[in-house]
Amino acid sequence: MARFRMDDLKSIEYAPTSPATLRSKIGEVILSSTHAKCRVESINPDTGEYRVVLQGTLDREATRFTEF
Repeated sequence: MARFRMDDLKSIEYAPTSPATLRSKIGEVILSSTHAKCRVESINPDTGEYRVVLQGTLDREATRFTEF
């Protein structure tokens, strides 16, 4: 599995993806992190819309050699 780098994070936000692809990319971020947590900011039961915030720290030691 590829390690996520700092530069890869913006690609998640701007790339139009299917839910399955987004799930895979978010999973890579979590597995490449030393610390991760999420918070559900809002849920709208009428529309099904939700907002989830993922916060963490990428493992810089593991990615240090792949950045060059």
